[in-house]
Amino acid sequence: MTDTSDARSRRWEATHQRIYDAAMALFTERGFDAVSVGQIAAAARVSVPTFYAHYPSKEHVIMQLPTAEDLAALLRGQPADLPVGSRLRAAAPVWFAQWTWEERAETLARWKIIASTPALRTRAALFERETAGYVADALPPAQAPLSAADSIIINAYLAAYTAGMLAWADGDGERKLEELVDEAFQVLDQG
Repeated sequence: MTDTSDARSRRWEATHQRIYDAAMALFTERGFDAVSVGQIAAAARVSVPTFYAHYPSKEHVIMQLPTAEDLAALLRGQPADLPVGSRLRAAAPVWFAQWTWEERAETLARWKIIASTPALRTRAALFERETAGYVADALPPAQAPLSAADSIIINAYLAAYTAGMLAWADGDGERKLEELVDEAFQVLDQG
């Protein structure tokens, strides 16, 4: 990477973080619904088009998806002969173990905003479906395409994951996230 592209990348990252920090401060102070993209841009000292160059919407500031690469790496470590639900259940604690203390605190702050905003709680289902597509794509190639049953299982486990995240946020992080998500997964296993 050249010095110019490295400097450009650092500026992009700094702007991205500044927008995120401004949005989180405003959401915490005023509530998610009371904050506009224009207000976030002004607080971050960027234009509205610059905001949209970094985030497709204000929901994307809060509801951050794992990347397809993150999910592929996570699922690559799971035995391919296990059922899909078992692979997802085994991957969750590995995912959480990768988080630093700071990432965990930041995630809790975001999920507290999601949990306290009815529209975001509902919107979480859209993000679950997008993540389900990444999970389906990340599973090791099989002889046949992903079955309808496996697709349903992926979506159910992601809904359970979201339920665990919301319970964690609703409880202000008092209980361990891993336990709450595992309890949600157990409900599926008993079903």
